[in-house]
Amino acid sequence: MRRHAISRQSVSAYVKQRWLERVRQGVYRRPFSTGASREAATGWKIPLLSAQWIMGHSFHVGGTSALSLHGHSHYLQLRGNVAIYLYGSDIPTWLVELQTDARLVRRSDALFGEQLTGVEDSEFSLSDGPDAELPLSPWRWPIRMSSAERAILEALDELPNKESFHTLDVTFESLVNMRPKLLTALLAQCQSVKVKRLFFVYADKHAHAWRKHIDMSRIDMGRGDRALAANGRLHPTYRITVPADLLPQEAANGA
Repeated sequence: MRRHAISRQSVSAYVKQRWLERVRQGVYRRPFSTGASREAATGWKIPLLSAQWIMGHSFHVGGTSALSLHGHSHYLQLRGNVAIYLYGSDIPTWLVELQTDARLVRRSDALFGEQLTGVEDSEFSLSDGPDAELPLSPWRWPIRMSSAERAILEALDELPNKESFHTLDVTFESLVNMRPKLLTALLAQCQSVKVKRLFFVYADKHAHAWRKHIDMSRIDMGRGDRALAANGRLHPTYRITVPADLLPQEAANGA
C-alpha cells in the first residue's frame, strides 16, 4: 500500500468502512462477501499467491505438497489440517502464522542453496476436484512451486523422521513421466548425499524408462556407508540402510 501512496490514515479509514479487513499486524485483505463459504475465507491459496505475486516474496511450494498439486497424491492430501511445505529464505512470518485450513510450514533451502532449477510457475488446479476458493480471487496467477523432479528430492529429504518410506515408494511408482535432463541437473546440484542415494534406491526399484537416461557421471554420490533406517539393511549398491523391501530382490532374499 505504501508503494501506491496509501497512507496509514487512509488504511484506518478503509478498515472502519469495511473496505479492508485486518488479518494481522500490517497485513490486510479485501473482505469476502457474506455468501462466501468458510472454506474460501480460511483457505491458504489466496494468501500464498498474494505473498508471492503482490508482495514479491521469493519462496516456493515444494516436497510432498508440490507432488500432490502435480497429481501424485496417493496418501498425500491438501485438505484438512495438513502441512503445506514452503521452501526459501524469504518466507514472510505473517504467512506461516496465519490461521488457514492448512499448516504452512517453513523448510530450509539447504538442499539446493540459492539454485532455483526445477522451480516453475504452474497453473493452480487441484487433482481432487474443483476449488471453491480461487474463483473469489481477483487474480488468476499460477503458483510458484517445485516441478515433480525437484519435489521428489525435497520429499526424500524428509526421510526418515517426517515422511514414511512406504508413502514415497507408492508416490515414486507414479513418476513415469520425469525429465531425465532436469533430474540430472538437480541431482548434480543437490547437496545431500542421503537424498541422492535414496533417489537411486527408488529409481532402480521402479525402473521407469527415464532412469537409464540419467547421467551418473555428473553426480557425486559421496563416500562411505550411511545409516538411516532403524532396523534397516544396507543397500548393496548405494550403501545406505533402508527397509528390506527397497533392496534388490536377490539381496532381499539373502542371495
